[in-house]
Amino acid sequence: MDKTQKAEMVDWIGGVFDANTVVVVANGGLTVAEMESLRADLRETGANMRIVKNRLAKIAITGKPSEKITDLFQGPTALAFSEDPVAAAKAVKKFAKTNDKLKILGGVMGEEILDIKAVDMLAAMPSREELLGSIVLAITSPASNIAGAVGAPASNIAGILETLENREAS
Repeated sequence: MDKTQKAEMVDWIGGVFDANTVVVVANGGLTVAEMESLRADLRETGANMRIVKNRLAKIAITGKPSEKITDLFQGPTALAFSEDPVAAAKAVKKFAKTNDKLKILGGVMGEEILDIKAVDMLAAMPSREELLGSIVLAITSPASNIAGAVGAPASNIAGILETLENREAS
């Protein structure tokens, strides 16, 4: 990797930390197939992963609020990142449950530094799509209840009239 490529990588890593929620993981010992499986899980949720050089990552976050996590960059590390605040954490946590070679080290969300417990709590939160779905359900639910309530008396009256008509005919 020449100086230009290193400078581009530093800029890219800095951009990732500026625009995304980032989970730092130790990925030592993962096979290529396991790494591809993890990346596929991340892509399904709209997240990505990239293995980074520790020295370049430390340079990229120097002077930023995320600079406090430079001690996480030791050994083989990778960045799982997503614009959705919970997508990367959720996918990494799910994968780590079934594969003990992947260790969650911490992360960053905006200017907040996340320890392992915070990443776990973030992974337990509903995703953006789940939240939007529950909001839509909450908004449309009263409307369908109102429509049911308005329609119910008419059907009740029709049932009563039919019963009275049947009584008269008998």
